[in-house]
Amino acid sequence: MLITRAALQAGEIVLVIGAGSGVGQAAIQIARLHGARVMATAGTPEKLGRARELGAFETVNHSAEDVPAAVKRATDGRGVDVVVEHVGTATWETSLKSLGRGGRLVTCGATTGHDARIDLRFLYSRQLALLGSYMGRKSELIRAAAHFFRGELSPVIDRVYALGEAGEAQRRLEAREAFGKIVLQP
Repeated sequence: MLITRAALQAGEIVLVIGAGSGVGQAAIQIARLHGARVMATAGTPEKLGRARELGAFETVNHSAEDVPAAVKRATDGRGVDVVVEHVGTATWETSLKSLGRGGRLVTCGATTGHDARIDLRFLYSRQLALLGSYMGRKSELIRAAAHFFRGELSPVIDRVYALGEAGEAQRRLEAREAFGKIVLQP
C-alpha cells in the first residue's frame, strides 16, 4: 500500500486514518521505517498515545477535532503527501481534504461503507492521485517479512481471547476499544 502503490519517499508526511486498527498500526510502523513523518488519527486519548509510541509525531482525535484543520496546522498549511485510508464513507472527505497539492490517497477498505464522493475539479486542480490497494505480491511479502525478522516491525496485539470468548472479542471490536489485532486462540 505505502511502498508500491503510494510510492512513499523518505521525508514525506503520511496521515494514517484509524491508528488503532491493524492497517493503521502497521502503516505507522512501515512509514516510519521508510523515513516518513507520520500523523495519525484515533478516537481516544489512549489510542493517540499508543500511536505516538509507534512513531507518530502528531496525533489528532478524529472524534473531537477537525482533522483537515489539524493537518494544515501541523504542515504549515501544505497538507500531507500520502493518506492511508481504509475506513470508507465516514472518513473519505476528511482524507481528501487533508492532502496537499500532488498528494496521494491510498485505500484498502470500506468498513463504514463504499460510497465516496469527490468534486472532480478538486481532484484535477490539486493534482491528486487516488490509489486502490488489495494485498500485495509475494516479493513484497518477503521484503516485509525481512523487517519483522530483523525486529524493525512488530505486530501489535490488543488481546488474546480463548475461542469460547469470541463474543467478547467481537464486542470489543464493535465498541472500537481495540488497538491492533485481536487474536482468538483455539
